[in-house]
Amino acid sequence: MLPVTAVFLAGPAHAQTANKPASPPPPSSLTCGVLKAETTKTGSTSNWTVSGPSGKNTETGVLKSGPRFDCLDGAVLTVEFTSTAGHSFFDAYFPDGTNIGYGRQQIDRRGNRFVLPIQAKARIAAPYRTAFDYHCKLSMPLDPITPAMRAECAS
Repeated sequence: MLPVTAVFLAGPAHAQTANKPASPPPPSSLTCGVLKAETTKTGSTSNWTVSGPSGKNTETGVLKSGPRFDCLDGAVLTVEFTSTAGHSFFDAYFPDGTNIGYGRQQIDRRGNRFVLPIQAKARIAAPYRTAFDYHCKLSMPLDPITPAMRAECAS
């Protein structure tokens, strides 16, 4: 007579699935230095607010993804989102109350660094310029890239 454990071992194997940890959801709020971002969702509509020294900026949209908040260098708050039409946007908010925004096709992400058009560098206060890298892909007649600017572009 076979021991009881041998009977169980001889039985059919049952598939086991490993529980793969899900990636954490993006934060619904984020504090970045003097800036704070919060988002809520009602049905298919997302609402997000960025608060800082210059007040509050609130946006609403039906999104395909986002908004995603990041904090660069402990001071610059970034917001990324994609509309249901597939248009992606990027906004950077600075502690001095300024912000810049671009369509996602105008910026790159290399690792954990955002690469903005070189023309953006002059619009960013000096203490925050090093939070970004810059590219020279968008030379436009009304916003040309000078030879001096070109020397500062990431390859």
